[in-house]
Amino acid sequence: MNEERILAELTEMIEVVLAEYGTGDVEIGMDTRFTDDLEMESIDLVALAGQLEERYGGRVNFAEFLADLELDEIIGLTVGALVTHVSGSLVGAAR
Repeated sequence: MNEERILAELTEMIEVVLAEYGTGDVEIGMDTRFTDDLEMESIDLVALAGQLEERYGGRVNFAEFLADLELDEIIGLTVGALVTHVSGSLVGAAR
């Protein structure tokens, strides 16, 4: 699965998670930051993890991905970094 398609799927998931608040006028792209740009909080990331599991099953482990990051990396996490993780996880699962 290419990164463009993964980005589109993640964008939909983020919009579902933030449906109550909306994404404002932020256009979600590879450089969009979860904390600074989308103002997602930890509970929103938990909801996103649920969306990822629902879509990709056990092939993508978001909690494990976050556990490997330092706090400042989590705070600065971009949609692109998650796209890369999902892409790598799906490729690894296909082998």
